[in-house]
Amino acid sequence: MTFDYDLFVIGGGSGGVRAARIASGEYGARVGLAEESRLGGTCVIRGCVPKKLMVFASNAPLMAEEMRGYGWTQADTGHFSWDIFREKLDAELNRLEQVYKSGQEKAGVDLYFQRATLVDHHTVELADGTRKTAKYILIAAGGRPSVPDIPGKELGLISDQIFLLDKLPRRILLIGGGFIACEFATIMNGMGVETVLAYRGDAVLRGFDRQARDMASQQLTDMGVDLRLGVSPAKLEKDGDRIAVTFDDGVTDHFDAVFFATGRAPYTKGLGLENTGVRLKGNGAIEVDEWSQTSVPSIFAVGDVTDRINLTPVAIREGHSFADTIFGSKPRKVSHENVASAVYMRPHELGSVGLTEEQAKERGDVDVYATVFRPMRSMFAGSDARMMMKLLVDPDTDKVLGCHIFGPEAGEMIQLAAIPITMGATKAQFDATMAVHPTAAEELVTMRQPTLRYRKPKDGE
Repeated sequence: MTFDYDLFVIGGGSGGVRAARIASGEYGARVGLAEESRLGGTCVIRGCVPKKLMVFASNAPLMAEEMRGYGWTQADTGHFSWDIFREKLDAELNRLEQVYKSGQEKAGVDLYFQRATLVDHHTVELADGTRKTAKYILIAAGGRPSVPDIPGKELGLISDQIFLLDKLPRRILLIGGGFIACEFATIMNGMGVETVLAYRGDAVLRGFDRQARDMASQQLTDMGVDLRLGVSPAKLEKDGDRIAVTFDDGVTDHFDAVFFATGRAPYTKGLGLENTGVRLKGNGAIEVDEWSQTSVPSIFAVGDVTDRINLTPVAIREGHSFADTIFGSKPRKVSHENVASAVYMRPHELGSVGLTEEQAKERGDVDVYATVFRPMRSMFAGSDARMMMKLLVDPDTDKVLGCHIFGPEAGEMIQLAAIPITMGATKAQFDATMAVHPTAAEELVTMRQPTLRYRKPKDGE
């Protein structure tokens, strides 16, 4: 059978564009790619890139306060102009989108800026009715924000829309306790917006190390975010030019804007998967094997649409590995173990790789090496902010099972710590590494005695 393409990719986010570029540019495959929105996907257009730029912008008041602590009597931020920032942000996102577009075109990928759906195992239909056939189809459609089904939910906005605001609200409610909610809470607070964060749990950042979660929750409160734990919105109503929110504890409050940051769901609805026999998980994610292959041999899927680990570098690695395997005769699987991640809060970030303390205890015996201290830079300026570093070690093998950092530039540090941990480094090898002084990171190689030795009870004990 003759196909229009060797590969057709649905979705122009990080995983899709990487797979398309490698398959076409490096291996000479005939590749088509359909994207219904903008090239770059969640991360570049409405996620980590614009969000990180907002983090940088929102950090100015803290920097000014710190500099006053160092004797700079005139250190001040002045007035923050959302208009100026938005104009520069839009220009940067346009530049990045063009970089992605140029990269695809140089690699020889045919781009279709419209929605594509599956007709059968080898055919996709574009929004204009055109059909294209391909030997292989890669689904990289990503995820979309999910919104709780409560009365008045249409009055709320999703996190994607924060970047599109014409002006900053005076008072905002963020609903959720994950990294998106926490990051935007610190951003809005830093930009001068009165910020309330409501989360149904007893600490933010579920799934991260509990000690780090508690420190993150405390930091939000210390910096002025009104953190309301154990509550969820039950109803949203229009009240003049504001939104009245009634919580499930009976309290009603008013806000200029309400944003849902309650997780993201795989974007599989309406893709035509029912025409193919591709199996889905209970949450709508596409079920794939270790090669990113679905239950249909000609159809693969990478990135958030598979709901494995929903991080941009993971999607990129999955897309690249797919292209190497199918078109480069270089079979390559992706390990989803020891994937580092970071939460870009202010002033301290949270970096994590490997097992949390709770997971390590569930696994078996573990030695916990942890320290909490005031970093020199902020302490001198008068800050009481505490930093945490933690290593989890298997007492039998001495292997480092996990690392967790809560502090300034934790994202940068955890990337470096992830390298030896991925390589299987032992605590002795960490200890043998000479410290760089004076740094906060030297604590990773100077913790000699465990703060806790956990031993799992044997059967019958």
